[in-house]
Amino acid sequence: MKTSLKFVFALFIALFCLLSKAARADAAKPIVVKLTIHDTVQPITADYLQRGLDEADRLHASAVIVSLGTPGGLLDSTRVMVESIEKSPVPVIVYISPTGSRAGSAGFFLLESADVAAMAPGTNAGASHPVTEGREPDAILKQKIENDAAAFLRSFVSRRGRNVQAAEDAVRNSKSYSDEEALNLKLIDLVATSDQSLLSSLDGRQIKRFDGRTVTLHLNGAAITAFPPSVRERLLTRLTDPNLAVLLLVLGGLLIYLEFNVPGTIIPGSLGTLLILLSLFGLNLLPIRHTAILLLIAAVVLMVLETKFASHGMLALAGTISLVFGLATLVNSSVPEMQVHTGTAIGAGIGFGAISFGLAWIALRARRGKVLTGPQAMLGAIAVTQTPLTPNGQVAIRGELWQASLRGQSSLPAGSSVLVRSVDGLTLIVEPAGDSLPS
Repeated sequence: MKTSLKFVFALFIALFCLLSKAARADAAKPIVVKLTIHDTVQPITADYLQRGLDEADRLHASAVIVSLGTPGGLLDSTRVMVESIEKSPVPVIVYISPTGSRAGSAGFFLLESADVAAMAPGTNAGASHPVTEGREPDAILKQKIENDAAAFLRSFVSRRGRNVQAAEDAVRNSKSYSDEEALNLKLIDLVATSDQSLLSSLDGRQIKRFDGRTVTLHLNGAAITAFPPSVRERLLTRLTDPNLAVLLLVLGGLLIYLEFNVPGTIIPGSLGTLLILLSLFGLNLLPIRHTAILLLIAAVVLMVLETKFASHGMLALAGTISLVFGLATLVNSSVPEMQVHTGTAIGAGIGFGAISFGLAWIALRARRGKVLTGPQAMLGAIAVTQTPLTPNGQVAIRGELWQASLRGQSSLPAGSSVLVRSVDGLTLIVEPAGDSLPS
């Protein structure tokens, strides 16, 4: 019995030691936080990057991998993200992945700002020439914009020890580079087929941080911890889609217009207000062209005037055209993914114009229609005298008895037909029906 107890005790001790060793091994295992940015660069993207870097610092991670694939985005948000990368207490690896992804425009700035720049096979980066929307700038202003963007890129490319001239060509000459070209030109540090191969290649490598410190990466057997965007960030990112924002704006406007035409329904007005607020929130994060806002205001004014004046639809047509042009030019961005598609603008504009004009026409007809209830509805109707009118008495009309006062002669016998001319309180002013009939 004692031997059995000793054996069980020894087995328990051995198991405890094994578990403790495994726990220590897991605790010593390096952590790499992975962020995924596969969308346009805008304020929500910048917030997500900063939150991910803060989480990596909290976990004492060995590095942060930013899986990047973007057509570009807003320069202001790009500057914020570059600053976050430069100040990050954890080394940042920007990795253009998976195969087929690109780092266009703003994405190229993010790639070059990283402690380690890497690309997957079959990816490309570059084409970062600044583009202005609307009126073509003069030569001096264009040169200022290019010089500012180039200086911003040089400010961190040179400190990262990468090819300044090749990077500047992406800004001034819209050059774009494949993964092999970028590696040969020393724009990136390596090409890797996967996250694991990337970490294996970087294990033991010394890198120079932006503040000048030299750090050795220890990434052997690192555990990659995904850090996805929050529900709030995913929702706000969708709201920054200009096409969705425009559709919400138009739909909200139609619901509010319906509320004004059918007062008391409450639900269309409340829902329409919510949709417009969501749309304005998303549009507030995007660069908006003020002339487009004036066109939208003009469209609303013209459609309201259509309900007041008989223009045979010309005011509504002008309003619809203003609405289409206003929606199409609303977002001032050089990135196609951050512009309102022409099809969306035409469809939403014509749809809004047709529906609002239809509602206005129905409301106008209802206002001009004849009143079918109350005393006023009896004007011009024929009544039959129930008592002699001398000149006052009773008449029957539409199954009801009304007090009546005869006008035009002094009396009229019962059973005579009379025509209702007006209403004085609860008394009908009548005339003999024969006087109003054509001869």
